Amino acid sequence: MNTPERSTPRGDRPGIPDITTLWRTPLPHLADQPGIRLLCRSILTVFHGHVRSFHGLEHIATAADPFLLVLNHSQRPEAILVPTWLCFHRGGRMVHFMADWNFLMIPAVGGIIRAHDPIVVTRKAARPAFLNRFKSRYAGALPPFEEAARRLQHGRCVGVFPEGTTNRHPTELLRGYHGAAQLAVDTGVRVVPGGIRFDSNATGRTISDRAPFSVHFGAPISGSASRNESETSAEAVRQKHHEIMTAISTLSGKRWQAQGRRTKYAFDED
Repeated sequence: MNTPERSTPRGDRPGIPDITTLWRTPLPHLADQPGIRLLCRSILTVFHGHVRSFHGLEHIATAADPFLLVLNHSQRPEAILVPTWLCFHRGGRMVHFMADWNFLMIPAVGGIIRAHDPIVVTRKAARPAFLNRFKSRYAGALPPFEEAARRLQHGRCVGVFPEGTTNRHPTELLRGYHGAAQLAVDTGVRVVPGGIRFDSNATGRTISDRAPFSVHFGAPISGSASRNESETSAEAVRQKHHEIMTAISTLSGKRWQAQGRRTKYAFDED
């Protein structure tokens, strides 16, 4: 079994090293980037208590590269803390997440996200509307999923939140989008499912940005679709999406329904 670069257990917080270990652990893949190393360690020190534990770190070891990482998305801090902890546990080697261009315009936050060399998605409009005139500055040379496929084919790892938005419902997953499944089928790269899990006693009606969480990685799912002659590509993608979202459901403790709601606003009446 492959082991991650660093998976220091600490009492009831597996995968979370103490502060001293955090600063002394070498990050060889960032050997020539001292600024990024400092930023990584600083973020994990300041928010040391926000992530309670990591489970299944062997599934995201660099020896398993490349892979497509898929997770549920329930609060904004995940978009910074999960990639940063992954960078630490992988010895400084990044998982490149898809990131909404709106967050790159936020002072400080945008700089942190850029440090992980994200794949920028410009699908959503900005608020206030006048900011949309700057959208072209954030768009990449390739469409996001083409860029993701290119990186996977070059041995890099890509992270996707298939729900496509921040879903604060404590027990229900959104139906999700098929982009990650399509990427898996097209590239044949293994999919590592992950579940971000919250203490049910701490979430209430919605999950706040202050709620601490744990991360559970599951066994990889084959990216290749096993199709018979009568099965279309679209059907293969739907089946792969079902497989991905079912795994995320199991790991996150949230329920997923194939015919569930697509948007987070549908939960407002629950």
